[in-house]
Amino acid sequence: MTVAAIKTLPWTERPAAVALAGMLALAVAMGVGRFAFTPLLPMMLHDGVVTLTQGSWLATANYIGYLVGALACMALPWLLPRLYERWHPARLARAGLVATVLLTVAMALPLPGSWPALRFAAGVASAFVLLNTAAWAMVRLAVLGRPAMGGLIFCGPGVGIALTGLATSVMVQAQWRAASGWVVFGLLSVLLCALVWPVVRGRAFKPQAGAAHPAAAAHAVGGGSVAARGVHALAYGLAGLGYIVTATFLPVIARGALPADSPWPDLFWPMFGAGVAVGAALSTRAPIAWDRRWLLVAAYATQALGIALGLWWPTPAGFAASSILLGLPFTAITFYGLQEARRLWPQSADSFASLITAVYGLGQIMGPPMVAWLLVRGGQAQGFAQGLGLAAAALVAGALMYVASVWRWPAAR
Repeated sequence: MTVAAIKTLPWTERPAAVALAGMLALAVAMGVGRFAFTPLLPMMLHDGVVTLTQGSWLATANYIGYLVGALACMALPWLLPRLYERWHPARLARAGLVATVLLTVAMALPLPGSWPALRFAAGVASAFVLLNTAAWAMVRLAVLGRPAMGGLIFCGPGVGIALTGLATSVMVQAQWRAASGWVVFGLLSVLLCALVWPVVRGRAFKPQAGAAHPAAAAHAVGGGSVAARGVHALAYGLAGLGYIVTATFLPVIARGALPADSPWPDLFWPMFGAGVAVGAALSTRAPIAWDRRWLLVAAYATQALGIALGLWWPTPAGFAASSILLGLPFTAITFYGLQEARRLWPQSADSFASLITAVYGLGQIMGPPMVAWLLVRGGQAQGFAQGLGLAAAALVAGALMYVASVWRWPAAR
């Protein structure tokens, strides 16, 4: 679509509005629905409403929900095609956003018995928002002739993480209780959803007889064997295990390693979020001709280095560098992983994207219980160190799998 034609569109249908709405939707789903628990966990521990082991299982419940949500997104078009025809990606994303707001506020209720179910449901909702927002926005941007702007929507998790992290830092200084934090994050989600609502609606494109799906057409060249798809799914899943230990326990780990009166632990999580946002924006600059697998190798190596720095250099500077290096490739991995999924299987791109997201979810689920077991076995310092070491090893293994994939199945030029 030409620049002149775009200028005639209502502002809600222009590429910038689509990218911004997608970014804010992911800020709610991921920054709040998934990761608000990370900065609030130290507050919940301080309030005495959970133990560290219980917090690990609450995180696991959320990641199991994310897995179930991804599997549901994959199965819905196949099992209930008529329902999916009616509840297209924009509607599913909006429903997930409403659920995220309600489930976040509900965590403020003094009903700890309900918290595992609430975190599970929040995981389901976040998967629905991520996959359906990405599907809708990336196709819509392809229709508008601006597919490269699709990477901007993946700045959303970083924006949400930075906002919740900074807000938590202020609440800690004011000695607020964790329940108040859940309410604040629910209200923040409402404000962000108000900006998303006028844009994310309707179908991403109007089907015409004989016309190819825009996203499929954009990635029609290439394709891969069943083995290549399997390697991609497994390597992508290792990224879920690789980052999740730090993403769940970063503030707790930092508080255990630094002096009790240090102001730094509350700032490392916003640094991680800022790195996520910057990395997602930079990912849009990668030329389309570059093999996404080499980019994934670089991203995995960067995250592994970030984890290693936190282990070898447990100082404010070391944790800051670790947070930024772990954050920079975080959603770039998602962006490149989804692009590689479309290249490998353009005819079933959305379902394959849901499948690799489910495998990623399996990797996430393994992290917190593994750390909980290591904490019981070796104590807090040794348990976290061993968990981080295993996470870094998973990232190295994933990077090597992509190197092997490039060697075995070179991309068509």
